[in-house]
Amino acid sequence: MGFKKPDMQLNLKNPIVFFDLETTGINIASDRIVELSILKVNVNGSEEVYTKRINPEMPIPKQSSDIHGIYDADVKDAPTFKSIARELAKFMEGCDIGGFNSNKFDIPLLAEEFMRVGVDFDMQKRRFIDVQTIFHKMERRTLEAAYKFYCDKDLTEAHSAEADTRATYEVLKAQLDRYPELENDVAALSKFSTQNRNVDFAGRIVYNDKDEEVFNFGKYKGVKVEEVLEKDPGYYGWMMNGDFPLYTKKVLTNIKLRKFNS
Repeated sequence: MGFKKPDMQLNLKNPIVFFDLETTGINIASDRIVELSILKVNVNGSEEVYTKRINPEMPIPKQSSDIHGIYDADVKDAPTFKSIARELAKFMEGCDIGGFNSNKFDIPLLAEEFMRVGVDFDMQKRRFIDVQTIFHKMERRTLEAAYKFYCDKDLTEAHSAEADTRATYEVLKAQLDRYPELENDVAALSKFSTQNRNVDFAGRIVYNDKDEEVFNFGKYKGVKVEEVLEKDPGYYGWMMNGDFPLYTKKVLTNIKLRKFNS
């Protein structure tokens, strides 16, 4: 069965990076990156690839190594995230961002890594396209299945960051080929591939239909953050001391300070 190369080219106003992470686990607040690959597509359609293994400065659990095939010995001499963070931020500067399940996992975890090493990587002005969300909305399933479905090819090196990254880009172009109702525009694709209107990347705080920040979990789910901070000030301390992502804590603090200063 031959490889069906998508005819559609992405209509870009800014460069876009597709990226994939292999990690020590799936906890955004505490796990670390062991490999990342970025496929940068420039406005003229030219491509650049940046792939790096990273020393996570913690042991890689066996169950994670069994999935991506990267073991402690493979990364013991690799650079730390801190040592490459600035060049990575520069490579991604001014780019929109695409990935597969990226809005829920890869983007929040990458944001945590940047915050942890004190590199200011502004994610606010970017558009995010989550190819998995488009897939689920259009066909309702994994990256391997999407690659087979849209591109008619087996993803033989699944869970190698570079193979997954390139497959994600190919799938998006094939989705644009297949669905004429999908607008070939990064802003429109970003809107379509967003499940919640998140305030933080992890989706602990979201906007309601009045554009007010509300909690999206726990006993105060659906309640305005400002209201909770006023009636239960201890909740702020509980979250700041809890196992929440750094970016979530930053957003919460910004809301608290805004209320305090108003």
